[in-house]
Amino acid sequence: MNYPVMKTYIYLSLIPEGLVASHLSPFEFGNYLAVGTKKRSRGQAIFFEIERFDSDFFQWDEIEQHCVPHSDGRAKRSAYLGIYRVLEHVPLDALKSLYLVTDDGRVLELKASEFQPANFQQHHLYQELCPVTPRVVSVLDPSEFCKSITDRSKAVSVNKMAFCELTLNKLSRDPDSDDIGDLPYPNIGHLRDCLRELEDKSGKNNKQVDRGLNSEILYRTVKNGFFVGDCEGMKYYPMPSQEQLEREYYTWWRSALTTFGQ
Repeated sequence: MNYPVMKTYIYLSLIPEGLVASHLSPFEFGNYLAVGTKKRSRGQAIFFEIERFDSDFFQWDEIEQHCVPHSDGRAKRSAYLGIYRVLEHVPLDALKSLYLVTDDGRVLELKASEFQPANFQQHHLYQELCPVTPRVVSVLDPSEFCKSITDRSKAVSVNKMAFCELTLNKLSRDPDSDDIGDLPYPNIGHLRDCLRELEDKSGKNNKQVDRGLNSEILYRTVKNGFFVGDCEGMKYYPMPSQEQLEREYYTWWRSALTTFGQ
């Protein structure tokens, strides 16, 4: 059978973890992940576009077997190449843009940039995304946190981690501050207790706040951006400022603030 020639994209989905081949462009693929084809379901998505790379872990020949157009010429929306231990086997230099999708299918592209750590001491709140999903407070900046959590000499570690930093407002400097603004996190009292534990000089760098990601990420709470890396390196995908979001990405931003479940 002669199929129409279509470009094949490779995507690394973070929620849930998976390696996917598709004929859909990133913005089409994001919309498909979020709302499907029947518009009966809604769900946030976060994924990378990746370059194909040499690998003994993934069976690239399955792309030619399974990512083919339908008999009526329709594009193949998704052909899964892996669902387990995917992130750790994708090299950092294969990662292209990161895409954030709202639950009604609006897509925002983030490009990698150099990370510049703050030059003052503060507490951080991290939401781990893949391969595990705890929410953690830490005294370590993102690059230090990434190295720490991927240090395989430690009993609790992973090979590679994708995560984002969430805003703490004034709690980042003072866990007892009454001025928390519009922080939407449940059980602020427990969050304060976790932050206080980091201040008791016990030598603890990280403290788990929640065991897992119980709902969708509120994109408005992302402080500076998204990170992915291991003990040898890290890539940073900065979040646009609120001014940029309102001026340049208004449709996506409005969707991120008002869509279902938020």
